[in-house]
Amino acid sequence: MLNVNIIGAGLAGSECALYLANHGIKVNLYDIKGKQFTPAHHSENYAEIVCSNSLKSDDENTASGVFKQELTLLGSALLKTAYENRVPAGQALAVDRDAFSASVTQQIKQNKNIILHCKDVDEFDKNSITVIATGPLTTPKMCEALKQKIGEDFLYFYDAASPILDAESINMDVAFEGSRYNKGENDYINCPMDKDEYLKFYNELINAKIVELHNFEKKNIFESCMPIEILASRGVDAIRFGPLKPVGLINPHKNNKPYAVVQLRKENKYATMYNMVGFQTNLTFGEQKRVFRLIPGLENAEFLRYGVMHTNNFINFPKCLDKYSRLKVDNKIFIAGQLSGVEGYVESIASGLYCAINVLRTLKNESLISFSADTIIGGLYNYLTNADPKTVQPINANFGILNPIQERDKQLRYKKFRLRSLESINQTLKQIKE
Repeated sequence: MLNVNIIGAGLAGSECALYLANHGIKVNLYDIKGKQFTPAHHSENYAEIVCSNSLKSDDENTASGVFKQELTLLGSALLKTAYENRVPAGQALAVDRDAFSASVTQQIKQNKNIILHCKDVDEFDKNSITVIATGPLTTPKMCEALKQKIGEDFLYFYDAASPILDAESINMDVAFEGSRYNKGENDYINCPMDKDEYLKFYNELINAKIVELHNFEKKNIFESCMPIEILASRGVDAIRFGPLKPVGLINPHKNNKPYAVVQLRKENKYATMYNMVGFQTNLTFGEQKRVFRLIPGLENAEFLRYGVMHTNNFINFPKCLDKYSRLKVDNKIFIAGQLSGVEGYVESIASGLYCAINVLRTLKNESLISFSADTIIGGLYNYLTNADPKTVQPINANFGILNPIQERDKQLRYKKFRLRSLESINQTLKQIKE
């Protein structure tokens, strides 16, 4: 069999490489790490998680929970690694990002079928299948090579990351541990606010200095990664009914329900670092320190990482890719990860797995596989394939992309989505194994 070239060792590229290598395929895995980093990357390990360390809900009857069950059945190596390196976060699957990336890197380096290349690729091997998984911060050289190949410029949106705090700097005489409605084992630190404290914080937040964006950039902020200051600008209670909602929590210091709550989630298994949940931001570093220290319990907070904002590129999927995520102009080139228009960690892992399954079938001269829109993975690609090329935007896993089920009771409908999805995945697995 010919070697497969995979460009980019992020979540999608690593998943794709491990799947193919574990099925006996020789893989050339290219990544720039070792020589340079993208603006959002800092570690030399592969599959680096750069924003939140949460892979979203693990509840079996949520879209993200069903998605994880699908990928488990399909044999995802990275999802297995995520579970092995999880940290407490209530019903969410959150990971120790350093331990997770280190484990994936070790698996790659120890796999005899993977050959690593530290190189910024700017051309394609015409004789080999190539999977491009260079992510939303694709290097200028690769961007130019892709533009020349497909004759299209990239679309883009703006993404933001939350600050990370030193756990020892959090004032636990004010803050308290606990999960909403006691779900979990005190997995979060909660910083409670009364009304006056909230209004003071709110007013400082909406008037704080930001890193200015150009007018055209302001129209392309991804809704699920909305910077906290932009969300707050929508109304005085916008964040209080969003990331600062106080429901399901009682402040044990005062035995009352707070007016608003800022939650902090563990960043590592040692609980020495905490992420400010929902606090993606474009505030200047100085303003982050000033404004976020107005939050009760964070008066002396030490910032291990400030929040940042950066451009995310993606290809116009319905215009440039077929339903198997191959370039329409060259079906030997697959596109995986956020570059293809999926948005989210698990979504990126899934896209790498999806490409790997079909690369393997291509090498075996077997018909390619697509998943039914009865499944989350199938719904994602059905959405991207059939989206309007003029308005397409990145998509997360959600039940809205599935074939509908007529059931008025929401929880029962979600359960039916799950059962139907897993049945469909198992049917497709039979086809894959035949």
